[in-house]
Formats: sequence, structure tokens, C-alpha cells
Amino acid sequence: MDISALKLTIQQHMSDGLVTIVGSGLSCAEGIPGMDALASHLCSSMPSLMTGPLVAEWAKVSPNITAYGLEDGLTKIAPSTNLEEAIRSEVGRVVFEAEAAITAEVFAGTRTLGFTRLLPHLLRPAGGIQVVTTNYDRLLEVASEEAGLGVDVMFTGVFAGRLDERETRLSFCRDVKLHKGTSRFLYADRVVISKPHGSLDWYERNGEPVRHCGPLHNVSRLIIPPGQNKYRNGYSSPFDVHRERGNKEIDRASRFLIVGYGFNDGHLETHLTERIRKGIPTLILARTLSDNAKKVVGANPNVIALESAVVSGVKATRVYSQGSTDIFGGMSLWDLEQLVTEVFES
Repeated sequence: MDISALKLTIQQHMSDGLVTIVGSGLSCAEGIPGMDALASHLCSSMPSLMTGPLVAEWAKVSPNITAYGLEDGLTKIAPSTNLEEAIRSEVGRVVFEAEAAITAEVFAGTRTLGFTRLLPHLLRPAGGIQVVTTNYDRLLEVASEEAGLGVDVMFTGVFAGRLDERETRLSFCRDVKLHKGTSRFLYADRVVISKPHGSLDWYERNGEPVRHCGPLHNVSRLIIPPGQNKYRNGYSSPFDVHRERGNKEIDRASRFLIVGYGFNDGHLETHLTERIRKGIPTLILARTLSDNAKKVVGANPNVIALESAVVSGVKATRVYSQGSTDIFGGMSLWDLEQLVTEVFES
């Protein structure tokens, strides 16, 4: 495959039925700490935050995090409810602070997020641009609004927004047309974001999930931290509702764009990898493909994957397609911003 054919393939991929899967790699590229950075931070900061029996429990858990990483380390020994809450609180705080620094630059007009630059090049179906993300941060929401689009996260309201899929969807209705005796609803352009692992602005209030857009002190965020309890937690509200909507869109998709996702999440894998195995055209962008992603690429000729490479000290892009590997020097097409510049704007 030459570079012209690759660019044309990517352009044609951004068409009807596209569902975008976003993992931590995209947020990391913008400056949100990833799993390695979070693991390092927890190992250095948690001892000073622990009291009572949590001191001894953390002493047992932390060596596994050091040895195996945050995700795998927390599956070796399931943390107690109290320790899990302490981890959730600290992870949420660290991610929130990083997000705040990034969004301050966006608000000041000194920064444009990569996803904002991509959105004008995607089709805008009546049902909205479908995105499924495992990330807690709200950079996708910010990026979408900066691109002039509405954002549907299934919560209606700002102070203590309630979870209501129908109400949220209808809030984007702009007109109703009668055609041959049938009412047709016309909706504003929007990005529909499913977040099966939770969000920094989700909290529990009076036993119900709510969305509050500002910071709250001494209130637990509804985010699912890594670890052995992740899958159990994913079956409670609002995670289950978002997981079900995300999986429904994955099942309906006619093509996938996968950005910075390592195929390491059981909440998505059952549906996503099965659809890919059935031949759904898939484009993967990653700085470095995970081992699981490489297995998906190797087993499915309908997948094209781009990752970073270096040739003679020069940045390049390694492309996997239909069993062959090509390297294109002098460009980083695996990077979303570079992809937009080279493929859609040049």
C-alpha cells in the first residue's frame, strides 16, 4: 500500500455507520495521566493517606501494583470496599487536576483538542455521532462542544442532572415534520458518548446517580477504578445503562474507528471483538499497539492499524494491513492531530 492509497482508505472509512471507540491513549496524548503514571502516583502518595487497617492492606496491595501495573496489580488481591474507595478518590482527584489544566487552555483559546479537529470530517447521522469511551475525563465532551456540536451523555441538568436517556435525547429535538401520516423528529447535530467506566462529573445523591459539572468536596465520584471488582461494579447504575447503550451501538456499527484503546476491557470485548471477527472494517490508531490489539490485527484482515515507528532516527508510521506491514517515514499518522493534518487538511 502506498501513501496515497492509505490516505484514500482512511478518508473513505469515515462514512456511514461509524462508531468510534476511545481509550486512555487519546487522553494521554492530551496530557491526562495513564495507567503507568497513576500507578506510580498511587504507590508514592497512598501510604500517607492511609489510616487504621488500610495501612496494612495497602502494604499488601502496593507491591503487586509495582510488579504488574495498576490494572493487573489490583486483580491479584481484591481491595476492600474502603481501600477501593480511597483509590477511586485519589485517581479521580489526579485525573481531574490534569483535565482542569488542559481545559483551561482550551477555554482561553490557546489550545485545540485533537478530537475537535477530527469531528468536522465525520458524518453527522440523525442519531448522533456515536462514541464509546473507557475514559473518566471529559475531554471528549469539551472537544465536541468546541466543534460546535451538542453532547449527549444521558444526563439532563447541570447541578444535579438526572439519568434519563429519553429526556436527554428529546432535548436535542429541534422540529417535528409530518410525512405521510408519520411524525419525523429532526435533531440537532450531536455527539452521543457512552461511558461504561463512569465520568468525573457523576456522583451519587440520595441513592441515585446524578451529574454535577463542578467539583464537589468529600463526595465520591461514580468512576470504576481498575481491579478485580471492575466487572462487578460495571453492572450497577449508571454504568450498566452506558455499557448497554455502548454495546448496542457497537452491535449496530458498520465500521469502527478505534483510538488509543488496547482491547483490555471485558465490558466491551464481548461485543467489539466479535463484531470485528465478523468482518466489520476497522481502523486502529495507537502510539504502541498492545499485545491484545496485535492479536486482533493479526487475526482479522478487515483491520488496518497504525502505530508509531522510528526509522534512522526519524519519526514514522508503521501500518499493518491484510497481513503486510508498511512503514511511512516523516509522518506520524497514528497521532490523531497528525492524521487530520495529513489526510483531511493537506
